[in-house]
Amino acid sequence: MKGVILAAGKGTRLYPITRHIAKPLLPIANRPTLHYAFDRLREVGIEDICLVVGENEAQMMDALGDGSSLGIRLTYVRQAEPKGLAHAVSFAKEFVGSDSFCLYLGDAMYSDSLAPFARRYEESGCANLNLVKWVPDPSRFGVANLDGERIVKLVEKPSVPESNYAMAGLYFFGPQIWSVLPGLQPSERGEFEITDAIQTLINQGQTVLAGVYEGAWFDTGTLDSFLETTAHLIGEDQLVAEDAHVLGGVGHSVVIGAGAHVSCGVIENSVVLPGSHIRVGGHIRRCILAGRVEADGDLEDQIRWGDSSQ
Repeated sequence: MKGVILAAGKGTRLYPITRHIAKPLLPIANRPTLHYAFDRLREVGIEDICLVVGENEAQMMDALGDGSSLGIRLTYVRQAEPKGLAHAVSFAKEFVGSDSFCLYLGDAMYSDSLAPFARRYEESGCANLNLVKWVPDPSRFGVANLDGERIVKLVEKPSVPESNYAMAGLYFFGPQIWSVLPGLQPSERGEFEITDAIQTLINQGQTVLAGVYEGAWFDTGTLDSFLETTAHLIGEDQLVAEDAHVLGGVGHSVVIGAGAHVSCGVIENSVVLPGSHIRVGGHIRRCILAGRVEADGDLEDQIRWGDSSQ
């Protein structure tokens, strides 16, 4: 089995920081986001991984190389423009060949191993197995209607969901998917949806299964989710690099990267990226900060990239 990670997104919800650092490389608990994906794929025995990249290609290749230092083998393919997940997957066809593959969304993180789902996929002989998770408000996700463990219907972001099982961003596919992708039409959002591709498999009579995931699942793509993921990884603790310098109080769930200098009243539930210089007259709460940031009063609920040339 091979791995395909979709990592072409611009990360607009984390601007301005992701204008400078590719979203899949943004450090969470002082590790690049993608390293957590590599961990999970290695756990199921996947070492050959294709990264679908976009305009971040050069930065990604410079940071990750061929993957050998991480115990994997990386191949890069470029999606010229974002047209949906199914469109992105199509660029990995040559890499995958006739093998099965695990499709992983690059901004997703999972607290628990994916190995049980990989085993179930391989034992079942199904065309596709998808991670799903019960959520209280599924309307912002692709939603799966289940009959036992079979998925019988998928709806992308329904206004009135018929199920509470959200598609959780992790998919196992066999070669059947390649015959489906060329016939897809854009959705109302103008994108080629992976849910439409899976629904086509269902309509063709292929066996499509759900793997109900009970662990914690994060998408890391917003300020709230990024900080929530950080807090999950480090708890109430502080993760301060040895060569970082902090003048002020450090509260709960704080990460301060290597070489950073921070001067403030109290910093809590926040992330300071490596090499940053932060001087704040008041408190820092619920922020992601990078570069050279200066402020006289408090900073709260902000994503800031200060001009490091100042």
